[in-house]
Amino acid sequence: MPKKQICSLLIGLVLSFCGANAQYASKVHAKKQPNIIIFLVDDMGLMDSSVPFITDKKGSPMLYDLNGIYNTPNLEKLTQNGIRFSHFYAHSVCSPTRISIMTGQNAARHKTTNWILPEEKNSGDYGPEKWNWKGLSNSSLTLPRILKEQGYKTIHVGKAHFGPRNSEGENPLQLGFDVNIGGSSIGMPASYFGVDGFGNSKGRKKRAVEGLEKYHGTDIFLTEALTLEAKKEIRKAHNEKQPFFLHMAHYAVHSPFQFDPKFKENYDNLDIPLKAKAYASMIEGVDKSLGDIVRLVKELNVGNDTLILFLGDNGSDAPLQDLNGYSSSMPLKGKKATHWEGGMRVPFVAAWITPQKNYWQSKLPIKRGSIQTQMGTVFDIFSTIVELHNISLPKTHLTDGYSLRKQFEGGKNKSRKNRFLNHYPHPHRSSYFTSLVDNNWKLIYHYNPQSKATIELYHLKKDPFEKVDVAKIKKKKLSEMIRIMDQDLERMGALLPEKQN
Repeated sequence: MPKKQICSLLIGLVLSFCGANAQYASKVHAKKQPNIIIFLVDDMGLMDSSVPFITDKKGSPMLYDLNGIYNTPNLEKLTQNGIRFSHFYAHSVCSPTRISIMTGQNAARHKTTNWILPEEKNSGDYGPEKWNWKGLSNSSLTLPRILKEQGYKTIHVGKAHFGPRNSEGENPLQLGFDVNIGGSSIGMPASYFGVDGFGNSKGRKKRAVEGLEKYHGTDIFLTEALTLEAKKEIRKAHNEKQPFFLHMAHYAVHSPFQFDPKFKENYDNLDIPLKAKAYASMIEGVDKSLGDIVRLVKELNVGNDTLILFLGDNGSDAPLQDLNGYSSSMPLKGKKATHWEGGMRVPFVAAWITPQKNYWQSKLPIKRGSIQTQMGTVFDIFSTIVELHNISLPKTHLTDGYSLRKQFEGGKNKSRKNRFLNHYPHPHRSSYFTSLVDNNWKLIYHYNPQSKATIELYHLKKDPFEKVDVAKIKKKKLSEMIRIMDQDLERMGALLPEKQN
Protein backbone atom coordinates (compact mmCIF):
# COMPACT_ATOMS: atom_id res chain seq x y z
CA MET A 1 0.00 0.00 0.00
CA PRO A 2 1.41 3.44 -0.92
CA LYS A 3 2.73 5.56 2.01
CA LYS A 4 0.13 8.31 1.35
CA GLN A 5 -2.75 5.81 1.67
CA ILE A 6 -1.26 4.35 4.86
CA CYS A 7 -1.06 7.83 6.43
CA SER A 8 -4.65 8.56 5.45
CA LEU A 9 -5.81 5.26 6.93
CA LEU A 10 -3.95 5.90 10.21
CA ILE A 11 -5.37 9.41 10.52
CA GLY A 12 -8.87 8.03 9.91
CA LEU A 13 -8.40 5.33 12.58
CA VAL A 14 -7.15 7.91 15.11
CA LEU A 15 -10.08 10.24 14.46
CA SER A 16 -12.54 7.36 14.67
CA PHE A 17 -11.02 6.16 17.94
CA CYS A 18 -10.89 9.63 19.53
CA GLY A 19 -14.38 10.58 18.32
CA ALA A 20 -15.83 13.50 20.25
CA ASN A 21 -12.58 14.21 22.07
CA ALA A 22 -10.76 14.98 18.84
CA GLN A 23 -13.64 17.17 17.69
CA TYR A 24 -13.64 19.07 21.01
CA ALA A 25 -9.89 19.63 20.84
CA SER A 26 -10.16 21.15 17.37
CA LYS A 27 -12.86 23.55 18.59
CA VAL A 28 -10.71 24.65 21.50
CA HIS A 29 -7.67 25.30 19.34
CA ALA A 30 -9.77 27.17 16.80
CA LYS A 31 -10.64 29.78 19.43
CA LYS A 32 -7.69 31.97 20.30
CA GLN A 33 -7.78 33.20 23.88
CA PRO A 34 -9.08 36.77 24.31
CA ASN A 35 -6.65 39.53 25.18
CA ILE A 36 -7.17 40.98 28.66
CA ILE A 37 -6.20 44.46 29.86
CA ILE A 38 -6.48 45.53 33.48
CA PHE A 39 -6.09 49.30 33.41
CA LEU A 40 -5.39 50.26 37.03
CA VAL A 41 -5.02 53.90 38.12
CA ASP A 42 -3.33 54.63 41.44
CA ASP A 43 -5.45 56.66 43.89
CA MET A 44 -8.20 57.37 41.35
CA GLY A 45 -11.46 57.70 43.24
CA LEU A 46 -15.08 57.49 42.21
CA MET A 47 -15.39 61.23 41.53
CA ASP A 48 -12.09 61.74 39.67
CA SER A 49 -13.49 61.82 36.14
CA SER A 50 -16.09 63.46 33.94
CA VAL A 51 -18.03 60.18 34.03
CA PRO A 52 -20.78 60.06 36.67
CA PHE A 53 -20.67 56.83 38.69
CA ILE A 54 -23.02 57.77 41.53
CA THR A 55 -26.68 57.08 40.76
CA ASP A 56 -30.01 58.29 42.11
CA LYS A 57 -32.62 56.01 43.66
CA LYS A 58 -33.77 54.92 40.19
CA GLY A 59 -30.26 53.93 39.11
CA SER A 60 -29.70 56.91 36.81
CA PRO A 61 -26.26 58.64 36.82
CA MET A 62 -25.93 61.94 38.63
CA LEU A 63 -23.30 64.58 37.85
CA TYR A 64 -21.75 66.40 40.80
CA ASP A 65 -19.44 69.41 41.03
CA LEU A 66 -16.27 67.32 41.12
CA ASN A 67 -17.14 65.66 37.80
CA GLY A 68 -16.95 69.11 36.23
CA ILE A 69 -13.27 69.50 37.17
CA TYR A 70 -12.00 66.57 35.15
CA ASN A 71 -11.69 65.93 31.42
CA THR A 72 -11.80 62.22 30.55
CA PRO A 73 -13.29 61.80 27.05
CA ASN A 74 -11.73 58.38 26.49
CA LEU A 75 -13.24 57.00 29.67
CA GLU A 76 -16.56 58.43 28.52
CA LYS A 77 -16.21 56.50 25.24
CA LEU A 78 -15.30 53.33 27.10
CA THR A 79 -18.46 53.56 29.22
CA GLN A 80 -20.51 53.86 26.01
CA ASN A 81 -19.11 50.51 24.89
CA GLY A 82 -19.36 48.84 28.28
CA ILE A 83 -20.84 48.78 31.74
CA ARG A 84 -19.89 50.91 34.74
CA PHE A 85 -20.50 50.01 38.38
CA SER A 86 -21.89 52.51 40.85
CA HIS A 87 -20.85 50.44 43.91
CA PHE A 88 -17.47 48.86 43.21
CA TYR A 89 -15.32 48.34 46.29
CA ALA A 90 -11.55 48.18 46.82
CA HIS A 91 -9.46 48.20 49.97
CA SER A 92 -8.73 51.67 51.30
CA VAL A 93 -4.97 51.59 50.56
CA CYS A 94 -2.97 50.29 47.61
CA SER A 95 -0.97 47.10 48.33
CA PRO A 96 -3.95 45.22 49.82
CA THR A 97 -6.03 45.96 46.72
CA ARG A 98 -3.25 45.13 44.27
CA ILE A 99 -2.62 41.75 45.86
CA SER A 100 -6.37 41.11 45.98
CA ILE A 101 -6.56 41.65 42.22
CA MET A 102 -3.70 39.21 41.71
CA THR A 103 -5.14 36.50 44.02
CA GLY A 104 -8.90 37.02 44.24
CA GLN A 105 -8.58 37.15 48.02
CA ASN A 106 -9.64 39.65 50.65
CA ALA A 107 -6.74 41.31 52.47
CA ALA A 108 -7.99 39.73 55.70
CA ARG A 109 -7.20 36.39 54.04
CA HIS A 110 -3.94 37.14 52.22
CA LYS A 111 -2.78 39.17 55.25
CA THR A 112 -1.23 42.12 53.38
CA THR A 113 -3.44 44.51 55.29
CA ASN A 114 -1.33 47.67 54.91
CA TRP A 115 0.53 49.45 52.13
CA ILE A 116 4.03 48.01 51.88
CA LEU A 117 6.88 50.29 52.85
CA PRO A 118 9.91 49.14 50.81
CA GLU A 119 12.52 49.44 53.58
CA GLU A 120 10.75 48.50 56.82
CA LYS A 121 7.74 46.77 58.31
CA ASN A 122 5.21 49.53 58.91
CA SER A 123 2.87 47.68 61.26
CA GLY A 124 2.05 50.58 63.57
CA ASP A 125 2.20 50.49 67.38
CA TYR A 126 -0.60 47.94 67.59
CA GLY A 127 -0.49 46.35 64.15
CA PRO A 128 -0.38 42.53 64.13
CA GLU A 129 3.20 41.28 64.10
CA LYS A 130 2.47 38.49 61.59
CA TRP A 131 0.79 40.58 58.91
CA ASN A 132 2.11 39.74 55.45
CA TRP A 133 4.61 42.54 54.93
CA LYS A 134 6.45 40.48 52.29
CA GLY A 135 3.35 40.40 50.06
CA LEU A 136 3.40 37.99 47.13
CA SER A 137 6.09 35.37 46.52
CA ASN A 138 7.20 33.16 43.64
CA SER A 139 5.00 30.40 45.05
CA SER A 140 1.84 32.55 45.13
CA LEU A 141 -0.98 31.55 42.82
CA THR A 142 -1.50 34.73 40.84
CA LEU A 143 -3.61 35.84 37.90
CA PRO A 144 -0.62 36.24 35.53
CA ARG A 145 0.67 32.82 36.54
CA ILE A 146 -2.54 31.00 35.69
CA LEU A 147 -2.99 32.99 32.47
CA LYS A 148 0.57 32.16 31.45
CA GLU A 149 -0.39 28.48 31.75
CA GLN A 150 -3.26 29.22 29.36
CA GLY A 151 -0.80 30.41 26.70
CA TYR A 152 -0.80 34.14 27.44
CA LYS A 153 2.08 36.55 27.20
CA THR A 154 1.85 38.30 30.57
CA ILE A 155 2.94 41.94 30.71
CA HIS A 156 3.29 44.25 33.69
CA VAL A 157 3.78 47.98 33.07
CA GLY A 158 3.99 50.58 35.83
CA LYS A 159 3.49 50.35 39.58
CA ALA A 160 3.79 46.92 41.21
CA HIS A 161 4.09 47.40 44.99
CA PHE A 162 3.58 43.67 45.62
CA GLY A 163 6.46 43.30 48.08
CA PRO A 164 9.31 45.18 49.84
CA ARG A 165 12.86 45.63 48.64
CA ASN A 166 14.87 42.40 48.27
CA SER A 167 11.76 40.22 48.52
CA GLU A 168 10.40 37.82 45.92
CA GLY A 169 7.33 40.00 45.57
CA GLU A 170 9.42 43.01 44.58
CA ASN A 171 9.90 41.71 41.03
CA PRO A 172 6.79 40.99 38.91
CA LEU A 173 8.89 38.49 36.90
CA GLN A 174 8.82 36.26 40.00
CA LEU A 175 5.03 36.37 40.09
CA GLY A 176 4.10 35.03 36.66
CA PHE A 177 4.78 38.02 34.41
CA ASP A 178 6.92 37.53 31.30
CA VAL A 179 7.63 41.25 31.02
CA ASN A 180 8.16 43.89 33.70
CA ILE A 181 8.52 47.57 32.86
CA GLY A 182 8.83 49.97 35.77
CA GLY A 183 7.52 47.70 38.51
CA SER A 184 9.37 47.37 41.82
CA SER A 185 8.85 47.77 45.57
CA ILE A 186 8.08 51.50 45.41
CA GLY A 187 4.57 52.84 45.75
CA MET A 188 5.22 56.29 44.31
CA PRO A 189 7.77 57.88 41.97
CA ALA A 190 10.25 60.49 43.15
CA SER A 191 9.37 62.44 40.01
CA TYR A 192 7.09 62.10 36.99
CA PHE A 193 9.52 64.00 34.76
CA GLY A 194 11.92 62.36 32.34
CA VAL A 195 14.29 65.32 32.77
CA ASP A 196 14.66 64.15 36.38
CA GLY A 197 15.17 60.54 35.29
CA PHE A 198 11.89 59.81 37.12
CA GLY A 199 13.83 60.35 40.34
CA ASN A 200 17.18 58.88 39.37
CA SER A 201 18.79 62.31 38.99
CA LYS A 202 17.15 63.93 42.00
CA GLY A 203 19.06 62.17 44.76
CA ARG A 204 15.98 60.08 45.58
CA LYS A 205 16.91 56.79 43.94
CA LYS A 206 15.04 54.84 46.61
CA ARG A 207 11.83 56.11 45.00
CA ALA A 208 13.03 56.22 41.40
CA VAL A 209 11.18 54.30 38.69
CA GLU A 210 13.38 51.56 37.23
CA GLY A 211 13.88 50.36 33.67
CA LEU A 212 13.13 53.57 31.76
CA GLU A 213 16.68 54.83 31.30
CA LYS A 214 16.19 55.60 27.62
CA TYR A 215 13.79 58.38 28.61
CA HIS A 216 16.13 59.97 31.16
CA GLY A 217 16.87 63.58 30.40
CA THR A 218 14.05 63.85 27.88
CA ASP A 219 10.98 66.05 28.03
CA ILE A 220 8.46 63.30 28.73
CA PHE A 221 5.98 62.61 31.52
CA LEU A 222 6.01 59.21 33.23
CA THR A 223 2.44 58.38 32.18
CA GLU A 224 3.37 58.85 28.52
CA ALA A 225 6.59 56.84 28.81
CA LEU A 226 4.77 53.88 30.35
CA THR A 227 2.08 54.06 27.68
CA LEU A 228 4.68 53.97 24.88
CA GLU A 229 6.26 50.90 26.46
CA ALA A 230 2.91 49.17 26.88
CA LYS A 231 2.08 49.78 23.21
CA LYS A 232 5.40 48.24 22.17
CA GLU A 233 4.66 45.12 24.19
CA ILE A 234 1.15 44.83 22.74
CA ARG A 235 2.62 44.99 19.22
CA LYS A 236 5.22 42.35 20.12
CA ALA A 237 2.60 39.96 21.45
CA HIS A 238 0.45 40.56 18.38
CA ASN A 239 3.37 39.87 16.02
CA GLU A 240 4.18 36.72 18.00
CA LYS A 241 0.52 35.69 17.58
CA GLN A 242 0.14 35.33 21.34
CA PRO A 243 -2.85 36.44 23.38
CA PHE A 244 -1.70 39.00 25.92
CA PHE A 245 -2.58 39.90 29.48
CA LEU A 246 -1.57 43.51 30.13
CA HIS A 247 -1.52 44.76 33.70
CA MET A 248 -1.33 48.49 32.90
CA ALA A 249 -0.77 49.93 36.38
CA HIS A 250 -0.09 53.65 36.25
CA TYR A 251 1.83 55.42 39.03
CA ALA A 252 -0.44 58.38 38.35
CA VAL A 253 -2.33 59.86 40.02
CA HIS A 254 -0.36 59.26 43.22
CA SER A 255 1.65 62.12 44.72
CA PRO A 256 3.87 63.98 44.02
CA PHE A 257 1.23 66.11 42.32
CA GLN A 258 3.07 67.46 39.26
CA PHE A 259 1.56 69.03 36.19
CA ASP A 260 1.40 66.85 33.11
CA PRO A 261 2.68 69.56 30.71
CA LYS A 262 0.41 68.50 27.84
CA PHE A 263 -2.69 69.35 29.83
CA LYS A 264 -1.60 72.06 32.26
CA GLU A 265 -3.29 74.96 30.47
CA ASN A 266 -6.67 73.19 30.55
CA TYR A 267 -6.90 73.89 34.28
CA ASP A 268 -5.38 77.37 34.59
CA ASN A 269 -8.73 79.07 35.12
CA LEU A 270 -10.20 76.65 37.66
CA ASP A 271 -10.79 78.00 41.16
CA ILE A 272 -9.12 75.12 43.01
CA PRO A 273 -5.72 74.75 44.74
CA LEU A 274 -2.63 74.57 42.53
CA LYS A 275 -1.90 70.95 43.47
CA ALA A 276 -5.50 70.02 42.65
CA LYS A 277 -5.00 71.52 39.19
CA ALA A 278 -1.88 69.37 38.79
CA TYR A 279 -3.88 66.34 39.90
CA ALA A 280 -6.55 67.07 37.27
CA SER A 281 -3.88 67.32 34.56
CA MET A 282 -2.54 63.93 35.65
CA ILE A 283 -6.04 62.45 35.39
CA GLU A 284 -6.30 63.73 31.83
CA GLY A 285 -2.90 62.22 31.04
CA VAL A 286 -4.10 58.83 32.26
CA ASP A 287 -7.23 59.25 30.13
CA LYS A 288 -5.06 59.91 27.06
CA SER A 289 -3.13 56.73 27.88
CA LEU A 290 -6.39 54.80 27.91
CA GLY A 291 -7.33 56.25 24.52
CA ASP A 292 -3.90 55.50 23.03
CA ILE A 293 -4.05 51.85 24.09
CA VAL A 294 -7.62 51.39 22.89
CA ARG A 295 -6.75 52.93 19.49
CA LEU A 296 -3.75 50.63 19.07
CA VAL A 297 -5.84 47.55 19.82
CA LYS A 298 -8.35 48.68 17.20
CA GLU A 299 -5.58 49.38 14.67
CA LEU A 300 -4.33 45.82 15.15
CA ASN A 301 -7.88 44.64 14.46
CA VAL A 302 -8.15 42.67 17.71
CA GLY A 303 -10.61 44.91 19.56
CA ASN A 304 -13.38 42.35 19.20
CA ASP A 305 -11.29 39.85 21.20
CA THR A 306 -9.90 42.27 23.80
CA LEU A 307 -11.52 42.70 27.21
CA ILE A 308 -10.59 45.82 29.18
CA LEU A 309 -11.26 46.40 32.88
CA PHE A 310 -10.69 49.96 34.09
CA LEU A 311 -10.51 50.76 37.81
CA GLY A 312 -8.85 52.61 40.68
CA ASP A 313 -7.08 50.89 43.59
CA ASN A 314 -8.58 52.88 46.47
CA GLY A 315 -10.42 56.10 47.21
CA SER A 316 -9.33 59.45 45.84
CA ASP A 317 -6.38 61.37 47.27
CA ALA A 318 -6.99 64.57 45.30
CA PRO A 319 -5.53 67.54 47.24
CA LEU A 320 -8.81 69.34 47.83
CA GLN A 321 -10.01 71.14 50.95
CA ASP A 322 -11.50 68.93 53.67
CA LEU A 323 -14.86 70.06 55.06
CA ASN A 324 -15.81 67.88 58.03
CA GLY A 325 -14.63 64.72 56.31
CA TYR A 326 -15.95 65.60 52.84
CA SER A 327 -13.35 66.50 50.23
CA SER A 328 -12.02 64.66 47.16
CA SER A 329 -14.89 62.15 47.04
CA MET A 330 -17.81 64.55 47.62
CA PRO A 331 -20.66 63.88 47.96
CA LEU A 332 -19.29 60.64 49.43
CA LYS A 333 -17.62 61.05 52.79
CA GLY A 334 -13.91 60.37 53.20
CA LYS A 335 -10.99 59.73 50.89
CA LYS A 336 -8.10 57.30 50.52
CA ALA A 337 -7.16 55.46 53.75
CA THR A 338 -10.45 56.20 55.52
CA HIS A 339 -13.26 53.89 56.60
CA TRP A 340 -15.88 55.99 54.76
CA GLU A 341 -17.36 55.13 51.36
CA GLY A 342 -15.08 57.69 49.72
CA GLY A 343 -12.09 55.63 50.85
CA MET A 344 -13.27 52.37 49.32
CA ARG A 345 -15.59 53.02 46.35
CA VAL A 346 -13.68 53.25 43.07
CA PRO A 347 -14.50 53.67 39.37
CA PHE A 348 -14.93 50.40 37.49
CA VAL A 349 -15.77 49.95 33.81
CA ALA A 350 -15.78 46.69 31.85
CA ALA A 351 -15.94 46.59 28.06
CA TRP A 352 -15.00 44.71 24.94
CA ILE A 353 -12.98 47.26 23.01
CA THR A 354 -14.90 46.49 19.81
CA PRO A 355 -18.35 45.14 20.69
CA GLN A 356 -19.24 42.36 18.28
CA LYS A 357 -21.08 39.06 18.31
CA ASN A 358 -18.38 36.40 18.52
CA TYR A 359 -17.33 33.40 20.59
CA TRP A 360 -15.72 35.19 23.54
CA GLN A 361 -18.23 38.00 23.74
CA SER A 362 -21.00 35.41 23.84
CA LYS A 363 -19.20 33.73 26.76
CA LEU A 364 -18.91 37.07 28.58
CA PRO A 365 -21.56 39.43 27.19
CA ILE A 366 -21.35 43.05 28.36
CA LYS A 367 -24.35 45.35 28.13
CA ARG A 368 -23.25 48.52 26.37
CA GLY A 369 -23.80 51.97 27.83
CA SER A 370 -25.28 50.59 31.02
CA ILE A 371 -24.88 51.08 34.77
CA GLN A 372 -24.76 48.23 37.26
CA THR A 373 -25.97 49.20 40.75
CA GLN A 374 -25.36 45.83 42.40
CA MET A 375 -22.12 45.66 44.35
CA GLY A 376 -18.87 44.48 42.77
CA THR A 377 -15.43 44.12 44.37
CA VAL A 378 -11.79 43.84 43.36
CA PHE A 379 -11.89 40.14 44.30
CA ASP A 380 -14.39 39.54 41.49
CA ILE A 381 -11.87 40.30 38.72
CA PHE A 382 -9.91 37.11 39.43
CA SER A 383 -13.08 34.99 39.66
CA THR A 384 -14.50 36.41 36.43
CA ILE A 385 -11.37 35.67 34.41
CA VAL A 386 -11.03 32.20 35.93
CA GLU A 387 -14.64 31.38 34.97
CA LEU A 388 -14.21 32.78 31.46
CA HIS A 389 -11.38 30.29 30.86
CA ASN A 390 -12.96 27.37 32.77
CA ILE A 391 -9.89 27.14 34.99
CA SER A 392 -9.92 24.76 37.95
CA LEU A 393 -8.08 26.19 40.93
CA PRO A 394 -6.33 24.12 43.61
CA LYS A 395 -8.60 23.48 46.59
CA THR A 396 -5.97 25.11 48.78
CA HIS A 397 -6.47 28.49 47.06
CA LEU A 398 -9.57 30.00 48.61
CA THR A 399 -11.04 33.08 46.94
CA ASP A 400 -13.53 35.71 48.06
CA GLY A 401 -14.99 36.96 44.79
CA TYR A 402 -17.85 36.18 42.44
CA SER A 403 -17.97 35.97 38.68
CA LEU A 404 -19.33 39.23 37.28
CA ARG A 405 -20.82 37.57 34.19
CA LYS A 406 -24.48 38.07 35.12
CA GLN A 407 -23.81 41.62 36.26
CA PHE A 408 -21.93 42.44 33.05
CA GLU A 409 -25.06 41.41 31.15
CA GLY A 410 -26.97 44.06 33.08
CA GLY A 411 -28.74 41.64 35.42
CA LYS A 412 -28.32 40.83 39.09
CA ASN A 413 -26.38 37.95 40.57
CA LYS A 414 -28.97 36.58 42.98
CA SER A 415 -26.49 34.11 44.46
CA ARG A 416 -23.93 36.70 45.59
CA LYS A 417 -23.80 38.09 49.10
CA ASN A 418 -23.66 41.85 48.65
CA ARG A 419 -20.96 42.10 51.27
CA PHE A 420 -17.60 43.83 51.46
CA LEU A 421 -15.20 43.58 54.40
CA ASN A 422 -12.32 46.03 54.71
CA HIS A 423 -9.95 45.05 57.52
CA TYR A 424 -7.26 47.56 58.44
CA PRO A 425 -5.48 46.79 61.76
CA HIS A 426 -2.93 49.62 61.36
CA PRO A 427 -2.75 53.39 61.91
CA HIS A 428 -3.51 55.86 59.11
CA ARG A 429 -6.18 58.48 58.42
CA SER A 430 -8.64 55.95 59.84
CA SER A 431 -6.85 53.66 62.30
CA TYR A 432 -7.30 50.10 63.57
CA PHE A 433 -10.71 49.39 62.07
CA THR A 434 -12.86 46.87 60.28
CA SER A 435 -15.72 48.10 58.12
CA LEU A 436 -18.45 45.85 56.77
CA VAL A 437 -20.95 46.66 54.04
CA ASP A 438 -23.82 44.17 53.93
CA ASN A 439 -26.49 45.13 51.40
CA ASN A 440 -27.86 48.49 52.59
CA TRP A 441 -26.09 48.52 55.93
CA LYS A 442 -22.59 49.55 56.93
CA LEU A 443 -20.76 48.84 60.18
CA ILE A 444 -17.55 50.61 61.23
CA TYR A 445 -15.76 48.98 64.15
CA HIS A 446 -12.75 50.78 65.66
CA TYR A 447 -10.59 48.62 67.92
CA ASN A 448 -8.99 51.56 69.80
CA PRO A 449 -6.33 49.34 71.43
CA GLN A 450 -5.72 51.78 74.30
CA SER A 451 -9.39 52.26 75.17
CA LYS A 452 -12.88 50.94 74.52
CA ALA A 453 -13.92 50.02 70.97
CA THR A 454 -16.20 52.43 69.15
CA ILE A 455 -18.93 51.42 66.71
CA GLU A 456 -20.89 53.23 63.99
CA LEU A 457 -23.80 52.02 61.88
CA TYR A 458 -25.23 53.57 58.70
CA HIS A 459 -28.12 52.75 56.38
CA LEU A 460 -26.51 53.40 52.99
CA LYS A 461 -29.72 53.40 50.97
CA LYS A 462 -31.35 56.07 53.12
CA ASP A 463 -28.09 57.77 54.05
CA PRO A 464 -25.56 57.16 51.21
CA PHE A 465 -23.25 59.94 52.41
CA GLU A 466 -22.90 58.58 55.97
CA LYS A 467 -24.26 61.54 57.90
CA VAL A 468 -26.45 59.81 60.51
CA ASP A 469 -25.01 57.16 62.83
CA VAL A 470 -27.88 54.89 63.94
CA ALA A 471 -25.86 52.50 66.12
CA LYS A 472 -27.69 53.53 69.30
CA ILE A 473 -31.11 53.28 67.64
CA LYS A 474 -30.85 50.08 65.57
CA LYS A 475 -29.40 47.84 68.28
CA LYS A 476 -30.74 44.59 66.82
CA LYS A 477 -29.24 45.34 63.39
CA LEU A 478 -26.01 46.42 65.08
CA SER A 479 -25.72 43.07 66.88
CA GLU A 480 -26.39 41.24 63.61
CA MET A 481 -23.71 43.21 61.76
CA ILE A 482 -21.13 42.60 64.50
CA ARG A 483 -21.91 38.89 64.36
CA ILE A 484 -21.41 38.82 60.56
CA MET A 485 -18.17 40.78 60.89
CA ASP A 486 -16.82 38.39 63.53
CA GLN A 487 -17.75 35.37 61.40
CA ASP A 488 -16.07 36.77 58.29
CA LEU A 489 -12.91 37.73 60.19
CA GLU A 490 -12.71 34.25 61.69
CA ARG A 491 -13.44 32.53 58.35
CA MET A 492 -10.60 34.42 56.69
CA GLY A 493 -8.18 33.99 59.59
CA ALA A 494 -7.85 37.75 60.04
CA LEU A 495 -5.13 39.15 62.28
CA LEU A 496 -6.29 41.66 64.90
CA PRO A 497 -4.46 44.65 66.39
CA GLU A 498 -2.08 43.75 69.21
CA LYS A 499 0.49 45.43 71.43
CA GLN A 500 3.98 45.19 69.93
CA ASN A 501 6.78 43.84 72.14
